[in-house]
Amino acid sequence: MYELKVLTRFAAAHQLKMVTEKCENLHGHNWKVEFCVAGKELTSGVLVDFGIVKKQLNEIIDSLDHRYLNELPAFSDANPSSEQIAKYIAEEFERRNGSDGAYRVSRVAVWESDDACATYIPQR
Repeated sequence: MYELKVLTRFAAAHQLKMVTEKCENLHGHNWKVEFCVAGKELTSGVLVDFGIVKKQLNEIIDSLDHRYLNELPAFSDANPSSEQIAKYIAEEFERRNGSDGAYRVSRVAVWESDDACATYIPQR
């Protein structure tokens, strides 16, 4: 099994409901995203070109960057928490990717600070 990791960042505001008093206030983060895809077979010595993964991922990140996440349709029924953001990125990549099965999202970690992150691992 091979796994590729791409790092990216975005800044956005959110407001969590029914969590803790402090997090219920409007606030923002400079999120770091660790995005991984995995697969078993290499073609011409690579799993997938990093440029392809980066292009698709950047389209998703651009839709989150400098936004108030609570207003986005993706979070209309869910708190825009680090956990939900990680899940959204994974599912949106799979939806847009139309992969031929050579590789799949293996994990997405979303860091809201230097010492706190949430990881989503799709179940297959």
